[in-house]
Amino acid sequence: MKKAVFPGSFDPFTTGHEAIVRRALQLFDRVCIAIGVNTDKQYMFSPEERLQRVRALFPDEPRIEVLTYSDMTIDLCHRVGAQFILRGIRDAKDFAYEQTVAAVNHTLDTSIDTIILLSDTEHRDISSTLERERLAHQHA
Repeated sequence: MKKAVFPGSFDPFTTGHEAIVRRALQLFDRVCIAIGVNTDKQYMFSPEERLQRVRALFPDEPRIEVLTYSDMTIDLCHRVGAQFILRGIRDAKDFAYEQTVAAVNHTLDTSIDTIILLSDTEHRDISSTLERERLAHQHA
């Protein structure tokens, strides 16, 4: 069974993230959406809110698991039995960053590969940062 972990802070989970997950379901038997929790970082939404928001997007999809984690992504992959880390990128800047992270993960465990999916054109300009800004202005 091919299982991928899709890690991120997902604060919030955007339509771009959702599109990556839906495309990944064509490649993997299971996708674990892993919401990272860093106690040193300030979030707009609590871990529980992020968890519930993501779960609400995939209520009838048994191949998707949504959870929170606070350790290394490689350790999470070991716990859930994932052989792949899934990442979505929008541009060359994202690629440079993800290439570095993938190299570090590869040194930690050569049996877990990073798979990168390019954003669809309609999602290329969507980011959690811009979405947080939009939401903050809606509540102002």
